Amino acid sequence: MLLRHLFVPLAAALLLACAWPPATDMRPVPATHPPSALPEGWHHGVFMEIFVRGYQDGDGDGIGDLRGLISRLDYLKDLGVRGLWLMPVHASADHDHGYATVDYRAIEPAYGTQADFDELLKQAHARGIGVIVDYVINHASWQHPLFQDALRSSSSPWRDWFVWQPPGEPLAATWDIWGKFPWYDAATQPWTHTGEPKDLPRPAAGARDVYFGTFGPHMPDFNFRNPAVWAWHADNLRHGLERGLDGYRLDAVPHLVENGPVNWNDQPESRRLTKRMQDLITAYPNRWVVCEATAEPAAYASSEVCGASFAFAQARHYVDAALGNAESVQRVAEHFLTAPHTLATFVSNHDLFAGRRLWDQVGGDTVRYKLAAAGYLLQPGTPFVYYGEEVGQPQLPGLPGDQPLRGPMSWTPDAQRAGFTAGRPFRPVAPQVATNNAATQAADPQSIHAFYKAMIGLRNRHASIARGSYEAAHAQGLVATWQRRHGGDHTLTAIHYGTERAPVLVQLPAGARLVPLYPAGGGVLGAGPQGRLQIDLPPQSVHVWAVQP
Repeated sequence: MLLRHLFVPLAAALLLACAWPPATDMRPVPATHPPSALPEGWHHGVFMEIFVRGYQDGDGDGIGDLRGLISRLDYLKDLGVRGLWLMPVHASADHDHGYATVDYRAIEPAYGTQADFDELLKQAHARGIGVIVDYVINHASWQHPLFQDALRSSSSPWRDWFVWQPPGEPLAATWDIWGKFPWYDAATQPWTHTGEPKDLPRPAAGARDVYFGTFGPHMPDFNFRNPAVWAWHADNLRHGLERGLDGYRLDAVPHLVENGPVNWNDQPESRRLTKRMQDLITAYPNRWVVCEATAEPAAYASSEVCGASFAFAQARHYVDAALGNAESVQRVAEHFLTAPHTLATFVSNHDLFAGRRLWDQVGGDTVRYKLAAAGYLLQPGTPFVYYGEEVGQPQLPGLPGDQPLRGPMSWTPDAQRAGFTAGRPFRPVAPQVATNNAATQAADPQSIHAFYKAMIGLRNRHASIARGSYEAAHAQGLVATWQRRHGGDHTLTAIHYGTERAPVLVQLPAGARLVPLYPAGGGVLGAGPQGRLQIDLPPQSVHVWAVQP
């Protein structure tokens, strides 16, 4: 019996090692759990979400790369950033957004090499900045060698690594995922040479080689009912962690397992798999993981599932509050009284469903822009700034899908290249580049960049803002106030979203003093023996005080 238990996994490993394609790295990765290069709690700081292709071109080919990103680390450090989330950097079939992965242990060739990535980690860590990367676990590219071999024959050793319709069984016509039928007939050859899918007809029931793709025919889903699939992904995750990576952003984790046309989203099996990933990653010292889970972010933010997740529903309230919506002001004030502090906050990202770029959401109103930013940068959770947001970069006009959100970073006022490249940018530069660029904004003490630097600086200097409690939160008309504490650090924040002066009443410890932190230079305010204090707030203003005895 013992020999049998030893032989079965050994035989399986031998089969995988000998099976085509040899170019795909299937080797197990032992866990040695190397120590972290970062201070404890680094992930409570502000992250910058970076689309490497659009951030900085280091070699003049018009495409952003890792060497270009390394050259901008001092800029990020000066801004106060403590973490980077890199959109997919693994080799992909799309050669753009990166979510159609073809090799989970290789760097996208246009971005550089594994040595370049190792150098990025080294240089980021030297500046106290952590790096997490997108890991696309739900699906691969249709061009992934394992899927290509699975297509070759039903006897392929990789066939059961993907989800296929059993031959002869009827295919339920009621499947509908975001308005699309997610089953695809491989025989129709639905791809162009660029790897982009064409429109497909609904496959016939019981058609040969019909496979499942949550996000379309070009990205087939892995079969996580097969333990070998999980084991391989676990090795892929360890591959990065063993090299010093500081964690992962896990993509689309509620879609790992489907239980039919009704119960396809956020199934218990998907949550259990996500928990296994969290445990694997956080077994490494001082590593961190955050999940994309749009339907139930609070559940995934629990330590029983992912430990952290993005607060999708809350993002619009930071913006709507800045636009003067009283209901959203109340949501901003009260959300974290009950929501987990392990949520990741933001106002926009790389996906259009999450919102346009902030500049476009507020119609280019820089005052409201700053109000929206202050809400999430000063609250609990881990804030994620989308690259270019800190200089008011707008989205690109006239492009399809999510491309308007993923243009070159605006570094200088150059209307052709924006300081992004010495060559021709892979996409046009953003509108308003003459004023909304890093060089111009950094020289202006009243700019959006200066405001972001001030807010991020408050978070870095005050433990109460970075990781403290959330107390005494109220909405009074268009004014939101809250207090936060961590040890002896106690702060009060007030954001007035309205356009007229407004009084606000706050309750403090008896005899407490308010020492202004932002804006600097104001007078010290004192509460009476009952701790009640009325403050007169200017319109559309942000105020942060240190609360002292």
